[in-house]
Amino acid sequence: MDNSGYEHETQTKQNNNTEAKVIPLTEEEIKAEKKIIYKNVILISLAFLLLFTAFESMAKLQSSINVVNNLGDWANATVYASLIISCMFVPSILIKKLKVKWTLVVCIFSYSTYIAAMFYPEFYTLVPTAIILGMGAAPMWSAKCTYLTQVAHRFAGLDGIDAEPIVVKFFGIFFFFFQCNSIIGSIISTSVLSSGKTTDYEDISDELMSKCGSAFCPAQLVAASNITLTADAASTTENLGENENFKTPLSQIYTMAGIYLVCSFSAAVIVALFVDPLTRFGEEERKEGRPALTGKQLLVATFKHMKNKKQLLIIPLTFWSGIEQGFFSADFTAGFVTCAYGAHIVGRVVIVFGLCDALASVGFGFIIKKIGRVPIFVLGACINVLVIIVMLSWTPTSSSVGVVYLIAALWGTADAIWQTQINALYGVLFASEEEAAFSNYRLWESFGFVVAFITKASGVCVFPKLILALFFLAIAMVGYLMLELLERRRSKTQAIH
Repeated sequence: MDNSGYEHETQTKQNNNTEAKVIPLTEEEIKAEKKIIYKNVILISLAFLLLFTAFESMAKLQSSINVVNNLGDWANATVYASLIISCMFVPSILIKKLKVKWTLVVCIFSYSTYIAAMFYPEFYTLVPTAIILGMGAAPMWSAKCTYLTQVAHRFAGLDGIDAEPIVVKFFGIFFFFFQCNSIIGSIISTSVLSSGKTTDYEDISDELMSKCGSAFCPAQLVAASNITLTADAASTTENLGENENFKTPLSQIYTMAGIYLVCSFSAAVIVALFVDPLTRFGEEERKEGRPALTGKQLLVATFKHMKNKKQLLIIPLTFWSGIEQGFFSADFTAGFVTCAYGAHIVGRVVIVFGLCDALASVGFGFIIKKIGRVPIFVLGACINVLVIIVMLSWTPTSSSVGVVYLIAALWGTADAIWQTQINALYGVLFASEEEAAFSNYRLWESFGFVVAFITKASGVCVFPKLILALFFLAIAMVGYLMLELLERRRSKTQAIH
């Protein structure tokens, strides 16, 4: 890639009828520029780590702590239903108005409203703030992906190399930090929820244990309509059914909510004060030669992007990404962990998930350079198929608690593949249409989340959801392999001409 298209802060002389003269950067200036790019990638990654330490930890616990009338699951479903609407209308317009950096700041605050609602968890507090969060999530993720993709192209331009490995590398760095949120957030939740516990996990009857795992159905929990908001666990959950594992004192929920709220505010401060605006890296230069789009035109562009053949083929894979994350957050944590061993074990299991996810996110970023992305995607599918078969055939017992940790480790490894490689794939396939492409990414991934959470909230049992997961994964891989075949044919055609 030619460096000239990415020169930044160089001296230029330009008249109305003459071309700009660009003075190339020196070797020292290139090194300094690379350090600045790395700094911003790390800062954005750190901000998302803090934000999702708060949000993801709360989301994974919703199906275990707010079980009355499936409030937690309906709140999670609302987040992603709202995100779908946001994907259709908000990202391109908001990014155009606020630019990438300030879109990130404003949208991070939308997450804080949802976390604050945990101090008074009711349908009329969690659902409205879930809508606010969803409306902010789509432009935030689109802005993040746009930022990383563009600075990766800038970085590659400095060395005159292909941008794809740099895009993959930057997304790998981001997701290493991002997936650590599971570790940090779960350490917090485990510490809080384990306070006062005298045993590692709750001992329940064999009859109740047999209703966990793939046999778990949300309808097993007895709904309670009136809750007295006190710190006394007995008064808050006395009508939640026979399984004591779904009873959580509100005092512990308040403690977690307070810690997570501080994390979300800190994320916004980091981006606002320390991250450079994308214009610092030639945002306007890359738009030269392209007519400025109005908000309406940008909205239409987002919808038109869905007609792209490559986008159509990658939709099932993007949808699967939402399905697998939603299943782990809602069904696995409730059915295999909380039901059998208690809510305080969820954090420990998620730590294992997050650790494997984080390490694999970085590891696969390097491995893909040697073996290509197709074997990596196939590996992810094989891991998920293996784990689903185990979950279909295994029932939790008091002596086999280690199995849930193993499942979490494998699921986290596969999730690292889906998160890093699908993001990078979008960045490579749609390098000149980042905003519309990543809006579509969040749109279809959110559909997957909505299906996962609504089916859980509606009482669908785990067993049929595992069968559906296998079906969605098969469709996703067929679409992906067709996309790779299309790309190889295109490359051969270009080589001939």
